[in-house]
Amino acid sequence: MIDDKKIEDLENIAKQIRIDIVKMTTNANSGHPGGSLGSADIFTCLYFAGIMKYDAKQPNWPNRDYFILSNGHICPVWYATLSQAGSIEYDELLTFRKLDSRLQGHPTKSFLPFVEISTGSLGQGIGAAVGLSIGLRIKEMKNRVFCSVGDGELEEGSTWEAAMAASHYNCSNLIVFCDRNGLQQNGNTEDIIGLEPLSEKYRAFGWNVLETDGNNIQKIIEAFEQAKLSKNKPTIIFFKTLMGKGVDFMENDYQWHGKPLPEDLAQKALDILNSEKNLPNPPIPQKNQ
Repeated sequence: MIDDKKIEDLENIAKQIRIDIVKMTTNANSGHPGGSLGSADIFTCLYFAGIMKYDAKQPNWPNRDYFILSNGHICPVWYATLSQAGSIEYDELLTFRKLDSRLQGHPTKSFLPFVEISTGSLGQGIGAAVGLSIGLRIKEMKNRVFCSVGDGELEEGSTWEAAMAASHYNCSNLIVFCDRNGLQQNGNTEDIIGLEPLSEKYRAFGWNVLETDGNNIQKIIEAFEQAKLSKNKPTIIFFKTLMGKGVDFMENDYQWHGKPLPEDLAQKALDILNSEKNLPNPPIPQKNQ
C-alpha cells in the first residue's frame, strides 16, 4: 500500500498533465484531448511510481523498459508526462502539432528520441510490442515491454493475431494496457463493433488478464505490480477510464475524442483543473499565427 502523501503527489502530477493537455491541444487547435485526459493517471503511475525503468536524459539507455504508444493519437498525455519527467522542456509543449515541431500529432521516431516506433496506425502497436518482446527474450535480456492501446483499436484483426503470437511465445515480459473508456471516434465501442466479453476473449487466447479502475492511482499501481509477477504469460490490463476525466463537461462524451476545446471552454476547463490543484490559473496561450 502506497502512503497517502505519495498518492497525493502522484495525483498532483496527473492534474498538471491534464492542464498541459488542455493548453497544448487548444493552442494547436488540433489533437485528441478526450482520451489523453482519461489516461493521465495511468501515465503518471507508469513514469513516477517506479513501474517502468527509464532514464529521462538517455532515451537509448540499454536497461530501459520499452514503451510503445499504439494509440498514438493520445500523444498529448505522453508528451506532457515526458515534460514532467524532464525529458522534454516545458516550453516545447506549446509547439505541439506545429510545423517542424518534434511533437507531432502522432509520435514520430525520426523527430523524438524517446519514440521506439512511429505509431498512430491503430492495431499495429501490439504486433510491434510482441516482436520486441520476443527479441529481448532471444537475447536473454531482462527489459520489459509496455504497450498502450485504445479499446477501439482492438476491433482491428491484427491485434488478435498478435495476441495469439504473444501467448504462443510465452511473452511474459510484455504488459499491454488498454484505455477502456468504451468510446471511440464515432460513439460507443459496443455500438460500432462489440468487443465484449473482452476479458474472457484474452483469457481464451492465453493471456493473464487484469481489470481495474484506470482513474485511481492506488489501483493502477497495484495492477501494474501484479502484472510484473507474471512468469509464463503476457499480461493485458483493462483500465476502466472516463474520457475527458477531470473536466466535468467533457467526461464520457465521445465528441471530445478528437476535438480540441475552443479558447473559452479551455479557460473553463483550466479553472476546474486548477481549482482542484489549488494553483493560480494562468491564461491559455494565444494561438501562433
